[in-house]
Amino acid sequence: MRAESPGPQHEWLDDDAGPVVRPYTLTGGRVRSSADGFDLVAYVLADPAADPAAHPELHPEHRRLVSLAARPVPVAELAAELDLAVGVVRVLLGDLLARGLVAVHQPTAAAYLPDDDILKAVVSGLRAL
Repeated sequence: MRAESPGPQHEWLDDDAGPVVRPYTLTGGRVRSSADGFDLVAYVLADPAADPAAHPELHPEHRRLVSLAARPVPVAELAAELDLAVGVVRVLLGDLLARGLVAVHQPTAAAYLPDDDILKAVVSGLRAL
């Protein structure tokens, strides 16, 4: 009688995708960013002089975020590109922001946008010209 050897099946492995890493392992169990919350449409831009290699403690996902942010890119797009939850991306961006590797440009708050009545008045005035 032959004893069966343990197979390669394991809950952390996936034949198609390779090893599976839970999102909270990327963030060290953190669920909130060290910086204020990032809006989904906030633009992230990497510092051109930033050198992620100078920070050996960074994960590959951190480095990928820096490379993707070489041009201004919204937080939502970064999450989609990395195929990670937005919450995880926000935590990782907080790490990068704290190290000065990226800058985050938040959208203008709705309170500072002109009122609809003012815009309608401007349009009416322009049409009158």
